[in-house]
Amino acid sequence: MPSDAPTSQPSAKDRRAYFRVNAVLPISIQAETDTTEGELIEKSVNISGGGIGVTVNVVYNPDEILSLTLVLPGQVIFKTYAEVLWLDPLPYQINTYRLHARFVRMTTQNQELLIRHILGFQRSHLENHYSA
Repeated sequence: MPSDAPTSQPSAKDRRAYFRVNAVLPISIQAETDTTEGELIEKSVNISGGGIGVTVNVVYNPDEILSLTLVLPGQVIFKTYAEVLWLDPLPYQINTYRLHARFVRMTTQNQELLIRHILGFQRSHLENHYSA
């Protein structure tokens, strides 16, 4: 007799709501309570409309809220908050971690702005890939 329950759970990749891209962007990451102007450092990020992955040298705790500033193409300054989901230590780099965080408290307008830029990264990548 067939069961009403699905036979398997969707993978984490299937559950993602937003397209993710890798890009190199200037970024500043600070504790939410830090009101100083953080230094922008160019880093490779994995970003979507819902969150970000980036390499860091600071230990952050799960559920900690961070203040992020990114410089998007066209010198667009993008500020938002992100909640730390988890940190993965990188095996070959001492005191270096992969930060996984989801955006929080983002306005619809900011989310749409970010998604437009992500689509631009995707379009640029596809143009470069298929122009050869």
